[in-house]
Amino acid sequence: MRPVPRRDLAVLAAGLALATWLVVRTTYGSLPPLRWWMGVPLAVLAVAEVLGTRALRARLAAQRDRRPPGERTAPPLRPVEPMLVARLAVLAQASAYVGAVFVGIWLGVLAHVAPAVPRLAAARGDTVAAVVGVACAAALVAAALWLESACRVPPRTGDEEGR
Repeated sequence: MRPVPRRDLAVLAAGLALATWLVVRTTYGSLPPLRWWMGVPLAVLAVAEVLGTRALRARLAAQRDRRPPGERTAPPLRPVEPMLVARLAVLAQASAYVGAVFVGIWLGVLAHVAPAVPRLAAARGDTVAAVVGVACAAALVAAALWLESACRVPPRTGDEEGR
């Protein structure tokens, strides 16, 4: 597996921001009100991925630093299953793309409602919802990229640079 290209995430978010801005601009009057908590599920997923990343990194570090099998000082350690790491890497990549999609959508909404705050009363609440949505979606992207980096296999100490 290759890491998620950051440029792809940025292009996806920018394209969806433009498309969402165009849609919201033409249909804003008929949209239901946006609530501030609409982006919170993305933050919950981001927190879960951060906690999973911390646990995975701790288990991998303990596995690398494990003492030789003959010593009795270290408690028995259950090794990290390679398939678990592969599944977490896939989850991280999918979450990064989902987060980028929602960053773009919320940015498109924010681009329309933020300038309308002085003249529209509904735009004030929608602006808060859009800001919370952008923050939660960006947190998901950051957590996903961190989880992806934790799933990378470190280079072996004896490997040559050019391989």
